[in-house]
Amino acid sequence: MTPLLSLSRLIDSITTGVGKLSMWLILVTTLISAGNAIVRKIFNVSSNGLLEIQWYLFAAIFLMGAGYGFLNNSHVRIDFIASRLTARTRNWIDVVGIVAVLFPFCVLSIVLSWPLFSNAFTSGEMSQNSGGLIRWPVYALIPLGFALLAMQGVSELIKRIAFLTGKGPDVLSHETHKSDEEIHLEELAATAARKLAEGN
Repeated sequence: MTPLLSLSRLIDSITTGVGKLSMWLILVTTLISAGNAIVRKIFNVSSNGLLEIQWYLFAAIFLMGAGYGFLNNSHVRIDFIASRLTARTRNWIDVVGIVAVLFPFCVLSIVLSWPLFSNAFTSGEMSQNSGGLIRWPVYALIPLGFALLAMQGVSELIKRIAFLTGKGPDVLSHETHKSDEEIHLEELAATAARKLAEGN
């Protein structure tokens, strides 16, 4: 199990790097969108290329950030039901979901989107809009995004099995999966409470 947990940590570090890149892309998208709007309003000039790069970047954020969302357990769950289940049951549900739903869905998405990317790359497909962009980079994001999500699925599956076999923590537990921001806020709150107590 130790080599598998090492693999899981490696995948998590790759996913974290890609997720942080996706966060920066949000800033880039916002700046391009604001700049495009300002230029259009002030100079009455617009660019189809700049408009298209916005949705290219949005696609990149969504598709490349999916694995990071999975890593941080921030995807949608029915907490009302999940909170009433035991830790082992929650982890077994995830194991079944990853194997029976996530992996087949990712493989199907990669298989179906690859010809779209391949044909656009081979033909050099361009946007039909004047001044538009080449299409293959945005098509490439589809198989890439689902490959990254499937890769993170492997890591999550390893962690679920590690917990079920008593060789790892329960990553679905809120206490064992706090973000850096949550931990920092808790530390600040504890410091503030201590200073208030000392002042009284």
